[in-house]
Amino acid sequence: MSLASMTGFARAHDTLGPWRYAWEIKTVNAKGLDLRLRAPPNFDAVEVKARALIGGRVTRGACFAGLTAKRDDSVVETRVNRAALERLLKALDDIPLHASLRPASLDGLLAVRGIVEIVEPEDDEEQRNALDAQILKTLATALDQLAASRLAEGAALSAVLTQRLDRIAGLTAQAEALPGRGAEAVRARLAQQVAALLDTGAAFDPQRLHQEAVLLAVKADIREELDRLKAHVGSARDLLGKGGPVGRRLDFIAQELSRETNTLCAKSNDGALTAIGLELKIEVEQWREQVQNIE
Repeated sequence: MSLASMTGFARAHDTLGPWRYAWEIKTVNAKGLDLRLRAPPNFDAVEVKARALIGGRVTRGACFAGLTAKRDDSVVETRVNRAALERLLKALDDIPLHASLRPASLDGLLAVRGIVEIVEPEDDEEQRNALDAQILKTLATALDQLAASRLAEGAALSAVLTQRLDRIAGLTAQAEALPGRGAEAVRARLAQQVAALLDTGAAFDPQRLHQEAVLLAVKADIREELDRLKAHVGSARDLLGKGGPVGRRLDFIAQELSRETNTLCAKSNDGALTAIGLELKIEVEQWREQVQNIE
């Protein structure tokens, strides 16, 4: 299964009899599924089924779906409400006009609300069912296009995320191979620090000083952090290869990578290790930003 982005756009349109209609769907990043659907009046039945259809195809992201539908103007009937027009004319006859006022014109009278009615013919039940069915079929086409759009962006994101993981794995290996992490190097640094303290002339209990040095050496060890970083990178690679809606799990791994990197930097007592740790923080943060786009 391929990786999909949460960002995509699709538009599909069609006609049936006098009707012209179109679907537009746009999706962007979100923590869960946030579906917002707009449909014209009298399309309630389509809206209910459309929500179910979209919910079955889009598992995560803010989804904005809109249906527009218009009947051909040639089949629309215009009627003049003669009874209302006559009542209006009678009412005007009873009103004395000022010399500065002109008599009412026909176009002015027809512009009065309720005088001219636009009447659309009603579809029979069979025609309406056929229209609803075809509108939903066009929605399925739009969802296919949306899925293709999200998969295409997901493929590009997968390549970027893989490159970031390679960089994180490489920096982890560099940290592991640093000479300053060796037991002899740690012992030498501690010995120098202890010697510097003794040179001040202060009195220290040698046994207590030895115990504190051992504790510092244990606290400065980053073996566990390196092992967990490598394990998280392996898990992330597996999820990227698996594909599907894995965005939440990748985001969790990103949080764990960030946690281990911060701990590594906090434990560092070597300049070269600190520099690698800072590079790791940058790579992990950039990796996490990209993960936010994954479904």
